[in-house]
Amino acid sequence: MDIRVTVDGRPVGAVLNDSPAARDFAELLPLTLDPEDFLSTERVADLPRKLDTSGAPEPAAAKAGDIAYYAPWGNLALFCKDGPAPSADLLILGHLGISAEQLGRATHITFDARS
Repeated sequence: MDIRVTVDGRPVGAVLNDSPAARDFAELLPLTLDPEDFLSTERVADLPRKLDTSGAPEPAAAKAGDIAYYAPWGNLALFCKDGPAPSADLLILGHLGISAEQLGRATHITFDARS
């Protein structure tokens, strides 16, 4: 599912997968987040509520540009570098079409459903 994303005022292509967690994330849209750096690998931000993790896909290692949900903390993680080994706690929701460098500097991100 395509969504609209604006990173620091610039439109960015983005797509969500068809997992229950990604569909639940889409229900939160529109959503504006001010992510913070986490270990120079990802930008993280709290969501207004936890996402549905039922029927989660097999764990996969996050890649640069991935939109992910870290279930134990209930936060969104936007990877600006490839992530650690696969974890059942990290659910990949989709992918952003942005360079790792731009994402690593992102301070204001708006997610919105396609109209």
